[in-house]
Amino acid sequence: MEFNSLDAQREACEAFVASQKAEGWLLVGDRYDDGGFSGANLERPALKRLLADIEARRIDVVVVYKIDRLSRSLMDFAKLVEVFDRTGITFVSVTQSFNTTTSMGRLTLNILLSFAQFEREVIGERIRDKFAASRRKGMWMGGWAPLGYDVKDRKLVVNRAEAATVRMVFQRFAKIGSATKLARALIGEGVTNKRGKQLDKGDLYKLLNNRVYVGEAVHKGTGYPGEHEAIIDRRLWDKVHAILGESPRKRAARSRAQTPALLKGLLFGPDGYAMTPTHTRRRGRLYRYYVSSRILKHGARPGQALRIPAGEIELAVVSQLRALLRAPEIIVRTWRMARKSIPDLTEAEVRKALDKFEPLWDELFPGEQTRIIHLLVDRVDVVQGGAGANIRIRTDGLVSLFGELHTSCPVREAA
Repeated sequence: MEFNSLDAQREACEAFVASQKAEGWLLVGDRYDDGGFSGANLERPALKRLLADIEARRIDVVVVYKIDRLSRSLMDFAKLVEVFDRTGITFVSVTQSFNTTTSMGRLTLNILLSFAQFEREVIGERIRDKFAASRRKGMWMGGWAPLGYDVKDRKLVVNRAEAATVRMVFQRFAKIGSATKLARALIGEGVTNKRGKQLDKGDLYKLLNNRVYVGEAVHKGTGYPGEHEAIIDRRLWDKVHAILGESPRKRAARSRAQTPALLKGLLFGPDGYAMTPTHTRRRGRLYRYYVSSRILKHGARPGQALRIPAGEIELAVVSQLRALLRAPEIIVRTWRMARKSIPDLTEAEVRKALDKFEPLWDELFPGEQTRIIHLLVDRVDVVQGGAGANIRIRTDGLVSLFGELHTSCPVREAA
């Protein structure tokens, strides 16, 4: 605005200062106007500059239009008065005549400030009461519109394209039962929120717990029938929240049992980040992948591979492992380590025991295969471009495997 209330107040203050010219009063060059900042606290840039200039002894008198222009908090004003007293500042209100250097002036000031603070608190209570009453009527009270809705005429209106995305998320979570896996899949598919940000696990939980999608207006944890149209029906909502109510550890354990990951915790991408197992179903078939944790957290860079097929990388690792167990240098290394506990052990006995691994592997349950891999492998690094993998073997694991095979109480076989 060309001329607002701050300008009017300053004109009145300038006129007052001009009337005190005989006393030697002169305006300082700076303006200490805090337009757009509440007088309820001291966190205002112009007020901080004023206090700094007072401490630097550049000011002798502080002139305000009304005392609540300086502060509407009794506690804050008491702090300011202490600063004024300590630095010898005279405080003057143009429309409320008093002198802060006398006890009566201080009393008058405190009474006026008490009423100013009371007025501020009453206004706050009225706003809160109006907000609560509006929510009870199901009205939208502003803020960011959630995914699936737009705001028109201060009401939530369904955005059909976004609503389809919200329904898809609820339906897939009800089927998968894992927010972690669903978040990975959604990131891989490029699904975003209303502001173009990829839906991570935290965003997914917020979406699944937002009761606006079942047509409710929520205030302080209590839901009221909303004016807007629901996107999710109550049956699907209840199904999703029955899953969310279950322990995350139980859900994770069940999910892992359904989709075993041979290299979980061992596989690392070319960027050095761990690769996390995930899966998807298409036309009734299960497709397993390993995805870089960097991509899950920060999204994919242009040209960066999103995922590696789990079957291919696991087969490559097992094939390399089988070849390593037949390699003479591995046999000799295992023999030297094992002789520390079995002094009369021969190299031929070690070779014979490790040879049992080849036919035994395919007879093992998936859980036992995973145990053996974690026993033998310390780390697997995928080569740039996914053209292969480098395996770091655990020597103590080789000795442990030899011990199981050598004593004829080998790794537990399938019945």
